[in-house]
Amino acid sequence: MTVTRTATERQSETAGTAGTGRVPVGTALLAGPVLMAGYGAVRLVGRAVGDYGPGVWWTVAHLLFLAGVLAFVPVFLGLRRLAGERGGRRVAGEVAAWTGLFGAVAVVVQAVIDLGVAFVSADKEAMSEMFDRVQGVPGVMPLVYTAVPMLFWLGLLALVTLLAFLRRDLVRAWAPVLVLAGTVVMAVSLDLLPVGALCLGVALLPVRRGLSG
Repeated sequence: MTVTRTATERQSETAGTAGTGRVPVGTALLAGPVLMAGYGAVRLVGRAVGDYGPGVWWTVAHLLFLAGVLAFVPVFLGLRRLAGERGGRRVAGEVAAWTGLFGAVAVVVQAVIDLGVAFVSADKEAMSEMFDRVQGVPGVMPLVYTAVPMLFWLGLLALVTLLAFLRRDLVRAWAPVLVLAGTVVMAVSLDLLPVGALCLGVALLPVRRGLSG
């Protein structure tokens, strides 16, 4: 029992400090949902004032979104270690994490394109025309806007579900349900982004507390 507990604690400590650069997983678990919620809030305000197009609201919103997605990179890299160090558990954790990371790359490209299009467009009409040209390039829509970006959410859901079975000390049984709910809510309407991000934050909060504890 002592050996098993020590190994588990060692995995938690490693995951808690893992990440890209020097961003701890605990910090990223908090920052990711908060930044995405910020993106949704800024987007709503920009649309409410009728100025959500090329300009400050669009740029700030998409920078928050980009930062939010990047915050999940250390989350994936750290949480994959919690699945286990050997055998099928490790393979499952790696597959789930790298699926999410592959999707994250597509989402990052999408955010960069959105920022670039807005930067070179004089108004909403010009921006719409530019998007039509960019998205009309063969392969861009599935690779950047539809199919591949979904791997980000599928990878996150798969990883949280896996850990809900393997690491009940860190991931609650209801966490996958909240991750799924948040993903569905955001897919239904971008106006519900703050709600979806809140679901993700609540689902991941016990993980952060467990790592910090």
